[in-house]
Amino acid sequence: MAKLTDKQELFAREYLKDLNGTQAAIRAGYSEKTANEQASRLLANVNVQKFVAELKSARVEQTGIDAAYVLRRLVEIDQMDVLDILLQNGELKPIKDWPKVWRTTLSGMDVVEMASADSAALLKKIKWPDKVKNLELLGKHVSVQAFKEQTSTEITGADGGPVRYADMSEELLEEKLKELGNGRRSNQLESKRSDL
Repeated sequence: MAKLTDKQELFAREYLKDLNGTQAAIRAGYSEKTANEQASRLLANVNVQKFVAELKSARVEQTGIDAAYVLRRLVEIDQMDVLDILLQNGELKPIKDWPKVWRTTLSGMDVVEMASADSAALLKKIKWPDKVKNLELLGKHVSVQAFKEQTSTEITGADGGPVRYADMSEELLEEKLKELGNGRRSNQLESKRSDL
């Protein structure tokens, strides 16, 4: 790899903080007026790209947190069962007896002492992690892609080649364009006709 300038190296390190190229360029000492252009140029630089990849790889190695780790944690949270922390009589188990996923993921816990003339009692409220948000994050994971549109339409010409509009009648062209755009605007249809 070719040697980076100090400024390029600093840009790469700053870029990893928030993945904002413009802000990274400013923090690395580039002018605010040209930071956007500098960031674009630097991010297109093969040597800067390689250095950013090396830094990312080192960070993953150091923390052990990568996409697989995040997915495993999301699955653990999704599979949390309240019965794991309850005794047979419905009271909460002592926290030391809770599974780790509960101890590390619980969003909150309130303990209120309630006393009456006869006895004292503790009211314990626990707050679960947001399961809906967790499922959304699971669904957006690269390998799950639950929310990605799964349908696609491809229209090809003869033998899978490109569609030749010049050989089509006006009616057939209009029909094909409507299929593609599910009711495209008339000005789009006109621009296609003028391209012929």
